[in-house]
Amino acid sequence: MDYSGSCAEELEIPLFDLSTIMKATNNFSIDRKIGEGGFGPVYKGILEGLEIAVKRLSRTSTQGENEFMNEVVYIAKLQHRNLVKILGCCIEGEEKMLIYEYLPNGSLDSFIFDETQTKVLDWPKRFYIINGIARGLMYLHQDSQLRIIHRDLKANNILLDKDMNPKISDFGLAKICEEDDVGAMTNRVVGTHGYLSPEYALYGKYSVKSDVFSFGILMLEIVSGKSNRKSCHPDYNLNLLGHAWNLYKEGRSTELLDECLSDSCSTHEVVRSIGVGLLCVQQCPEDRPNMSSAVLMLNTEGVLPLAKQPGFYIEGNAPSSGAFSSSQYAESTVTETPITILTAR
Repeated sequence: MDYSGSCAEELEIPLFDLSTIMKATNNFSIDRKIGEGGFGPVYKGILEGLEIAVKRLSRTSTQGENEFMNEVVYIAKLQHRNLVKILGCCIEGEEKMLIYEYLPNGSLDSFIFDETQTKVLDWPKRFYIINGIARGLMYLHQDSQLRIIHRDLKANNILLDKDMNPKISDFGLAKICEEDDVGAMTNRVVGTHGYLSPEYALYGKYSVKSDVFSFGILMLEIVSGKSNRKSCHPDYNLNLLGHAWNLYKEGRSTELLDECLSDSCSTHEVVRSIGVGLLCVQQCPEDRPNMSSAVLMLNTEGVLPLAKQPGFYIEGNAPSSGAFSSSQYAESTVTETPITILTAR
């Protein structure tokens, strides 16, 4: 499949020669490798004096050519300070690569889930990051020319620049919003367990409200420094969502806060962030706010609506992987790789 013309002409982004990228990454030297994902390895490079990140599509990647072009098409048309910026692509022979701005502080998960690094992010920085992600997602849902559902919002898809500005990345699984926001159905559920909304994980129905659910989970993770995919409480087998809900019901939400933040936090902002986070993870999509409402609620003084019991609230023996279970739903398995929902023909 030859994309070489389409990138330069239709997508209006620079098309780089393979030789240029090889030189920039020192022939994809192992010491230039800075990460690995479902797409393939990521390398740091220097191109015309500018630091770049190169995502190289692996031949064994679960994210194939369609996801590659998906990312090129969408990111090329999106411009916002809280979205990663694409600089171009390289398509030559069997090689397919995406070239991005290099973000030196890496991904958010490497800070909030690491016992040492988590101390780098005090509360003002975390609240700033929460707001940046919220504004980036609001742009995707309603302000960009394409109106995008990301479908894989999670801590390691948030990159941080030198000033700790958050940038939403990885648009390989993104879809264009329907105008009426009703959403769409798929029998190929993609994403990461712990972040998927109930209606999407179980029935393949996605909409902007699926992203809102993921954002709510992410917000609770940023506040707590804990992952929703692991058992969160030593005395009760609760995931983060279940623990946050129990504390909220008992009027003890501030106990969810990462212990290292006690000296730097604004109690009002913490309680408000947890409240908005729980509103974003409501069971029914209709009960979740849209992102413009979430941004408004985070930054105003008004009384928040009361949250109801969230979706995928887990108590009992929550497995360490963070997979969810509930007797009221059909059996479903969520993994790191795309999930296929089998339907009778």
